[in-house]
Amino acid sequence: MTSVRTARSVPFFNYQKAFTANEEEYVAIFRDVLRRGAFIMQQDLERFEQNLAHYLGVKHVVGMANCTDALMIALRAAGVGPGDEVVFPSHTMVASPSSAFFVGAPPVPVDCGPDHLIDPAAIMPVQLNGRTADMDAIGSIADRHGLLIVEDSAQGLGSRFRGKLAGTFGIAGTYSFYPAKILGCFGDGGALATNDDEVARRTRLYRDHGRDARTGEVEMWGLNSRLDNFQAAVLDFQFRDYQTIINRRRTIASLYQELLGDIEQLVMPPAPDSDPAHFDTFQNYEIEAERRDALRAFLKERGVGTLVQWGGKAVHQFMALGFKVRLPNTERLFERCLMLPMNLTVSDDDVHYIAGAIREFYGC
Repeated sequence: MTSVRTARSVPFFNYQKAFTANEEEYVAIFRDVLRRGAFIMQQDLERFEQNLAHYLGVKHVVGMANCTDALMIALRAAGVGPGDEVVFPSHTMVASPSSAFFVGAPPVPVDCGPDHLIDPAAIMPVQLNGRTADMDAIGSIADRHGLLIVEDSAQGLGSRFRGKLAGTFGIAGTYSFYPAKILGCFGDGGALATNDDEVARRTRLYRDHGRDARTGEVEMWGLNSRLDNFQAAVLDFQFRDYQTIINRRRTIASLYQELLGDIEQLVMPPAPDSDPAHFDTFQNYEIEAERRDALRAFLKERGVGTLVQWGGKAVHQFMALGFKVRLPNTERLFERCLMLPMNLTVSDDDVHYIAGAIREFYGC
């Protein structure tokens, strides 16, 4: 049995260190943007949109205030509204179905599969934890029934299924740049990606009060949902090393697998490169654990921060939202799921410490 002898603090996410790791560069970006007076819809945003579009291999990227707005605007721009339904996995943040609710399309929760992602018998794929769903099956369903695919890739930037990037399978995909994301700014931020010229045009109108940026003409009712220019500059700086960041997270995931993969009381995420169809970026490292709550308390005593997503409930379990369904796979998952620290502030020594504590808990 491995014994943990030296207590340390390993927060689930170290927000302060995420800044101080590149403090000089971030302060320089801040000064540059402010000295130019470049606050809204400036060259930094345009450059980031272009760089992200090039990376994704899509025609258009539109920076948004957050991913929730991006999802809602994606649905609206694609013509989804009253009379439609949006099917989504209940193992997600409430933001996914709320985007459908606010365009007047009833959200329909469905179960998840063993990979914690949407059951391929259903549709609005949420590319969760840095893993892309089985888009072959989802695309086949969409084609067979004439359905649109709008991807919630808030946690999926950089993950691939059969070589194709999350967020590029359907008519539109959306991304979040919340501070704890792999690519995270210093507040809220999001983006929409699409190859559809009309969806892109309508999205740019919707995000800026329905105004055409070239003429100033208001063409429709719109929202105020622009990605701040300073946040775009921060994101563009981070994006230069995005593949290096992903590689480090995959290294951490491999180390977790090496140190914990033999514990029968745990179900681990697929290890990097264990499935040739998937390239995972490990936005989160979500395990399933027997005696989950006791393990979490044990790790907290040893200074290890963990997380059970969304308050420990699937969307359909929030009674105030009015869903009356049972989703047994999802409900069982929420009794067992636990996220371990997974970010660039986590060292190899931290992973050994966390794994040692888990092995001590299970007596192995």
